[in-house]
Amino acid sequence: MPPIFKALATIMAWIMWIVALVMGFGTWIMCMVTQYGTTGAPPMYYPVTWAVAGFYAIAAVVIMILRKKME
Repeated sequence: MPPIFKALATIMAWIMWIVALVMGFGTWIMCMVTQYGTTGAPPMYYPVTWAVAGFYAIAAVVIMILRKKME
């Protein structure tokens, strides 16, 4: 495969990893500030956002595994 695919996979994995960290920590901080949904967000907002952040983190790991197989 052309080397551009390896570079694109690396960039995509890093982007997804950073998005997962920002979403996860951002949600955790907002959850602590609002004391787990007592004000503002609906009750399922925080668990769903953590699940999406977890999905992004798992997807980033899968992309890096696929990137290794491109070599």
